[in-house]
Amino acid sequence: MSANFPSDPNKKDKNEPFSGFIKSMNGFLQEKPIKNFLQSMDEFFSNPFPNSAFPLTVKETAAANIIIAELPGINKEQIQINVYDHHLTISVNYQEIITEENTQQNFYRSSQTFKRNSRTVALPHPIDEKKVKASYQNGLLTITVPKQKGKKIMIEDSK
Repeated sequence: MSANFPSDPNKKDKNEPFSGFIKSMNGFLQEKPIKNFLQSMDEFFSNPFPNSAFPLTVKETAAANIIIAELPGINKEQIQINVYDHHLTISVNYQEIITEENTQQNFYRSSQTFKRNSRTVALPHPIDEKKVKASYQNGLLTITVPKQKGKKIMIEDSK
């Protein structure tokens, strides 16, 4: 099977019908704009979603579920916690404004970046949002969700 591939791509083989095409494609792919584009594609697929999610740990105790999110460098005001039925969602908003002004060259540049990351945790029981407690200290967001006690139903004997 390997006999079908040329052993040396620079070696000219008169019997190879596509040698000219292969040589021109190799040259084309090594040119600067295409080479940079291919390197960008390689970088993207090696890490397609950088910083897409923050680390999250869920621990279960007898009385509560404890959710710990690692959010270093985030202010408390950037964090939003939403509760809906069995789900708890933690959202983090990043906003960065960069302005640059140079009076000697008469230009002013401003760029603004807004990014929002969120993680949702599904719990096996409904969440009472009034009993949920959250604290944020040293880059760790700790959320305590108390478990609700279900009502036990007695089964009657049928006669």
